[in-house]
Amino acid sequence: MIIAIDGPAGAGKSTVARRVADELGVDYLDTGAMYRAATFGVLAREIDPADAHAVIKVCGQLELDVGVDRVVVDGVDATSAIRGPKVTSAVSSVAANPQVRSILVELQRAWVRNRGAGVVEGRDITTVVLPDADLKLFVTASPRVRAERRVAESGGDVDAVEASIAERDRRDETREASPLSISSEAVVIDTSEMSIDDVVADILLRVQG
Repeated sequence: MIIAIDGPAGAGKSTVARRVADELGVDYLDTGAMYRAATFGVLAREIDPADAHAVIKVCGQLELDVGVDRVVVDGVDATSAIRGPKVTSAVSSVAANPQVRSILVELQRAWVRNRGAGVVEGRDITTVVLPDADLKLFVTASPRVRAERRVAESGGDVDAVEASIAERDRRDETREASPLSISSEAVVIDTSEMSIDDVVADILLRVQG
C-alpha cells in the first residue's frame, strides 16, 4: 500500500508518517528532507539560491541519499545541517523552482516504484507526486497550535514562531509550482486537539478499513 500524506509545516505529519510506517512495517520518505538536502547541496557549492539556472544545474548533479535517520549529500553527512538556519532560510527559494521540483518528483516516484509500498509525506504528494496513492491524507493544525508545539521542542517566542509559520504557509500555498493544497480525495485530519497516538490510530483504522 502507498500512503500519501500532505500538510503544512509543524502539523506533526513527519512524526505521524514515521510512526505509521513503523506500524505497517514499510519504508518512509520525508520529501521535505529531500528539498532541504538539495538546498544543502546548493549552499555547499556556494550557489545563490535565487539563481534559478545555477540551482537547476546543481540539483541535476547532486547525489542524494535521504534515509529515515540519515541524509547524505554528495557523500557528506548532512543530517543535522539540513535542519539548521542556513538551509531553513534558503529552502523555500529552492523548493519554489519548478524545474527543481520536477527533478525531485521523479526521484520520489522512483523511490516508490523501487519499493512498491511505503509512506510518503510532504506538501504535494497527494496532488502531484502520487495522485494514485491508495490512501491520501492531509494532516493539519491551527497555526497557533503548530507554533506552540515548535516552541515546546526548540524554544522561542510563540507569537514570532506563529508569524513565521503563517508566512511559510502563505509561500507554500501561493507558489507557482505545486502549491500546498488539499486533494479532493484526501482525508483531512486536524491534529490541533489530538495526540500523536490518536492520529496514528485513526490512520491505521483507515488502512484496515
